[in-house]
Amino acid sequence: MNLPISTNSGAFLSHTLKQMSDEWLVLAAKDGDVNAFVELRDRHSPRILSTAYRITRNWEDAEDALQDTFLKVFVHLNRFEGRSSFSTWVTKIVINTSLMILRKKRANKELSIDASGDDFISDDRRELPDCRETPERGYVRHERSELLRKAIRRLPPVLRGALELQQAQEYSIQEIGNSLGISSAAAKSRLLRAKVRLQTLLQNKT
Repeated sequence: MNLPISTNSGAFLSHTLKQMSDEWLVLAAKDGDVNAFVELRDRHSPRILSTAYRITRNWEDAEDALQDTFLKVFVHLNRFEGRSSFSTWVTKIVINTSLMILRKKRANKELSIDASGDDFISDDRRELPDCRETPERGYVRHERSELLRKAIRRLPPVLRGALELQQAQEYSIQEIGNSLGISSAAAKSRLLRAKVRLQTLLQNKT
């Protein structure tokens, strides 16, 4: 079975992607089709944002969780082996991401959820990389990571610095603000702008 034939027409391509199932879109995205990834992101974002809000009870935190979730999905898509649906896998990631945001906000206060429950599973690491990964898939995964790193390097320094502190150093919003000499609100705004710009850069790399 073959994927739908691509075309140079943007409108036709967009229509074709919208008709594809998540399974086909995942396969295409794993093979380096950024348009397929963008369709997956757009298709699932409303539900993922709603899930994040139910956990954080704060729309700004929910937006942060949404952005972080799809950055993780972009980088680690090859970890998705299809044992569950793509929707379930992304839900696990956004739950884990939302809880991490709460943990950082509440400092040392531990949060936990029942990993055996059907609705909330705290650890997305159950979807581990396939040890039988083909050289072709390994190459695509490497290219995806390189694409992300190059996009980050293209960010304005003022945005890149905030994003790198969060992604590489795992700093909290307050720690980022302290490191950059700005308020927590300014740090949060800077991070959101960085993530929006980053997704735009990635989307245009087609």
